[in-house]
Amino acid sequence: MSLLESTIDSRNHPLTVVEDIAASNNWPFERSEDELTIISRGQWTDYQLSFTWMGEIEALHLACAFDMKIPVARRPEVQRLVAAINEQLWIGHFDLWTHTGMIMHRQALVLPGGLTASTAQCESMLNGAIHACERYYPALQFVVWAGKSTAEAMDAAMFDTMGEA
Repeated sequence: MSLLESTIDSRNHPLTVVEDIAASNNWPFERSEDELTIISRGQWTDYQLSFTWMGEIEALHLACAFDMKIPVARRPEVQRLVAAINEQLWIGHFDLWTHTGMIMHRQALVLPGGLTASTAQCESMLNGAIHACERYYPALQFVVWAGKSTAEAMDAAMFDTMGEA
């Protein structure tokens, strides 16, 4: 058995760590051999968080998608918005999948040589993806459904309110 095979079979497999997080938070999830999908409710929409173990590159990949199909006519402006959003992000990035018109936030945790993922690392990935989606979902809505420009949408997304009314 190779080192990689023993890591995958162990309790420290990255997907087992993520599965434990989902279970402890009572989030619905499904797991296959190399993928685990969690559904999480956000303020604006539900998020589908798909963690995939990519053994060939020894990385845990996270894709956070939400139900927002981008009409073909709005895709050029959404691509400009995605580029502007990605300039603001330090970890992870947004993609517009042109063949499906779907937006998702993606990032990866590289675990070479049999390194294991910690609970803190996986929670950080989860929280970071949801936070980015929550922050920029309204900007995407402004561009897609309200016909706003990238500049207008980014101004709205970067506006932080203090306290509650």
